[in-house]
Amino acid sequence: MDILVYAIIALTIMALIFGGILGYAALRFKVEGNPIVDQINELLPQTQCGQCGHPGCKPYADAIANQGEPINRCPPGGDTTIKALADLLDVEVLPLDAEAGVDSERKIAYIREDECIGCTKCIQACPVDAILGAAKQMHTVIVSECTGCDLCVEPCPVDCIDMLPVPVTPQNWHWQKPDTLIATDRHPHIDTQGDAA
Repeated sequence: MDILVYAIIALTIMALIFGGILGYAALRFKVEGNPIVDQINELLPQTQCGQCGHPGCKPYADAIANQGEPINRCPPGGDTTIKALADLLDVEVLPLDAEAGVDSERKIAYIREDECIGCTKCIQACPVDAILGAAKQMHTVIVSECTGCDLCVEPCPVDCIDMLPVPVTPQNWHWQKPDTLIATDRHPHIDTQGDAA
């Protein structure tokens, strides 16, 4: 009986020692992610559409930061995103790559419910789960979740999905950013009149 108690005590002490060592090592040698990847990812529109040639926005951000991928392959982000990425990375602003797609106004999917056959192919294609429905039942789009990636349109066998422009409402309307800025530490060569110095 004494041997069993000593064995339990010894194993408990060893577990505490090794647990403490592993906990210290996890804190001491913690690997931080590349902060530039996170900053690039925040600037991307998060549509997860794959038009850039990557499966989503995070892999595209990683490719820009680590593999030198061009910053002009995001049609949903358009010129605004390209300018923001160029400013962040201190590179030249490039026109949108025509192979990736064209810049257009933001759109959302709309399912003509009377024509929907409930095949669920659009549900499977949606990268953000913005389509609600079940097999052999009518489907609908959750407008607040739809990113307008257009990936649900092609798989639909009855072509009952339309991409419609998002109507401008007080909730989604915003001011256009000015082309020039007042001189700041990020743009020291712009004078107070907005002309480049």
